[in-house]
Amino acid sequence: MTTITKKPINPTAHLTPEDVEQIGVELDAIRQDILDSRGEQDAAYIRKVVDVQRKLELGSRAVLLVSAFPPAFVLGTVGLSVSKILENMEIGHNVMHGQWDWMRDPKIHSTTWEWDNASTADGWKHSHNEIHHTYTNIVGKDNDLGYGIMRVDEDQRWYPFHLGQPLWNFINACFFEYGIAAYDLELGKNLKVPKEKRSEAFKNNARNTLAKIRKQATKDYVVHPLMSLPTGSFVPTLVANVTANVVRNLWTHSVIMCGHFPEGVETFEKTSIPDHETRGEWYVRQMLGSANISGSKAMHLMTGNLSHQIEHHLFPDLPSNRYAEVAPKVKALFDKYGLNYHEASLPAQVGSAWHKVVRLSLPNGWLATTNAKNLPGQLKLLSTMATGNRKVRRAAQARLEQLARRQSQVAKAA
Repeated sequence: MTTITKKPINPTAHLTPEDVEQIGVELDAIRQDILDSRGEQDAAYIRKVVDVQRKLELGSRAVLLVSAFPPAFVLGTVGLSVSKILENMEIGHNVMHGQWDWMRDPKIHSTTWEWDNASTADGWKHSHNEIHHTYTNIVGKDNDLGYGIMRVDEDQRWYPFHLGQPLWNFINACFFEYGIAAYDLELGKNLKVPKEKRSEAFKNNARNTLAKIRKQATKDYVVHPLMSLPTGSFVPTLVANVTANVVRNLWTHSVIMCGHFPEGVETFEKTSIPDHETRGEWYVRQMLGSANISGSKAMHLMTGNLSHQIEHHLFPDLPSNRYAEVAPKVKALFDKYGLNYHEASLPAQVGSAWHKVVRLSLPNGWLATTNAKNLPGQLKLLSTMATGNRKVRRAAQARLEQLARRQSQVAKAA
């Protein structure tokens, strides 16, 4: 993977400026059709999902009151895990995108919703809705690219600390809600600023986030376990809540990885994006910077319909239950203009995303040029790059590139 403008073959090179703008016109028409047809059926859908989620959570927590009984522990933990996934994915994420604001229901509105997550709604909406969806996959502008802790593009310079990114990614997956909260605060950047010089906006956001974390932790790890104390279920209930949060975090992380990071999803240089990007240009960037997950209706529901990540990035404000209806029309447009509609099963996309995490934790070309015969020499080269200075790393990188060219020539000759 590398930025689209530096690829040997640019996947958009065949598009004329007129094609790009026509894509925008046709996608706007698809979007308008859905806007014009929103109605009671859509409203009934989201209200039903909210109702089911709340009943599932209450029922699971009631069962966990006697979680010292193993079947109750299993049933309550599974139910609570599912309810937390539904609340975060199909409800919270989509409500805060404003997908249901047209209903004018203050209970399901982007300005009033606060979700069961470490991030505050306001902080998340700024980093996700305003930044990520505006600057999708632009290296240096979209902080969602690696969340500031991973190398996710070959054009990003490799440093020895990147060798640890598969481990960091796994840890981040387990504690994903806290990683996103730190990311929303731009914690790394702000902590580098002397305490007395930090902005009031950051201090206020940090206070709000810490208050939110305390509230969530108190609910899950103090109040509900204490309610189970009379039945001797304090510890099992505590474990159930921890488990449900970790399951939710792992699932959410996997879905997001599948939609943004698999091999073949395009990234873009800042210099390749016009100062005044047209609607058509923005649409094309969303089309190529996202990937879908194929699967059943149940799987789409549990992903918050982010299994239709391409459609979500094109139309983030459309009701999520309409993405399945929109998807065939969008795919037809991809085919019409010769663009790659990136879709695969959940295991395939998860595997592809993790392959990229591992591949880019290593210097460019190291994994591709390594085999059983040359492994000792390649490990020695990697050790040299990991411990050497900048000059040593550059020389070793040149050797890798030379080896890659030689292997490519041999493959072509064969």
